[in-house]
Amino acid sequence: MSTSKLPVTIVTGFLGAGKTTVLRHVLTQQQRRLAVLVNEFGDVGLDGAALADCGACGPESGKTANSSSPDPQRPTVVELANGCLCCTVQEEFLPVMLELLERRQSLDGIIIETSGLALPQPLLDAFRWPGIRTAVTVDSVVTMVDGEALAGGSVVGDAAAVERQRQADPELDHLTSLEALLADQLRSADVVLVSRADKLSAAEMATVQARIHPHMRPGTSVLPSHHGVVPPEVLLGLEHGAEEDPSRRNPHHPAGHGDHHHAPVASAVVKLDGVWDRPALETLLRQQFTAMGLLRAKGYAAIAGKSLPLMIQAVGPRLETWYQARSDNCGGLTMVLIGLAVDPSPLRAALSDLRLVP
Repeated sequence: MSTSKLPVTIVTGFLGAGKTTVLRHVLTQQQRRLAVLVNEFGDVGLDGAALADCGACGPESGKTANSSSPDPQRPTVVELANGCLCCTVQEEFLPVMLELLERRQSLDGIIIETSGLALPQPLLDAFRWPGIRTAVTVDSVVTMVDGEALAGGSVVGDAAAVERQRQADPELDHLTSLEALLADQLRSADVVLVSRADKLSAAEMATVQARIHPHMRPGTSVLPSHHGVVPPEVLLGLEHGAEEDPSRRNPHHPAGHGDHHHAPVASAVVKLDGVWDRPALETLLRQQFTAMGLLRAKGYAAIAGKSLPLMIQAVGPRLETWYQARSDNCGGLTMVLIGLAVDPSPLRAALSDLRLVP
């Protein structure tokens, strides 16, 4: 059995914020073997069909995870349409996840598109359950917000459609206001994507930033998006291992001219010999990543007294670490950094000072 953890990306945001549009774009720009869990329902539950029809995905597999697309390289869509996911975690989500994990050798990752009414935290808590926590890691929580609506003073573009969705779910047990729900989604976010950014002036974009920043954790990145175009690594991380410098590749991103709705991605690699103390290393990385405003970091490090390398994965303020065997482990520390602007010098100097054995 593989000792690697299956990465999970959670995409949340209100109905109409642009979640499916972004996923359609990202799925056409990557080659991973993915399962995509979609949680829209009622008369607005069109997202599963929209994804399955994107050309990159296999046909919908309904409510079972055992079905697979004819082409194993094409993502398979699994609809979870029995109500808001955070209210049906035990009844619907957990059984599907366990089924997916039975065939984890044939998967490279899982994407979950939540209902616009979902509270992210109950879903995140589910990944700590026995049978799941050792097999998967939450790669990132991406929250979509409607930039045009927020700039105009509303949290959603179509409040009537959101209300119909609320009425369509008899199991919904959280009746919080939409403003409070947005705040909860932002607090859980590792990355925030602002949709329809191309329709916003610089002043309107500043209004959106001011509206959402008070609810976000320090270190959370905010990226503009238009027509669903975002670099795939924002949602799915690095295509290959931590030893690869993504600057050698040509990641897909909008070719802009510095406009506020373009988000070109830069990268850098840090490599050092030595070993480190795990608690001290984790503390340093949290501080450095937050200060650097990174989108992502991924790598591994040698830890004093441990035979296995410590895997390191960070998205925004989220830092996940675990021990895992690597066939290409060369010792020391290797880390790839991705952000809108990346200067690895402060991190490299801090890591050099912290290492126990130069």
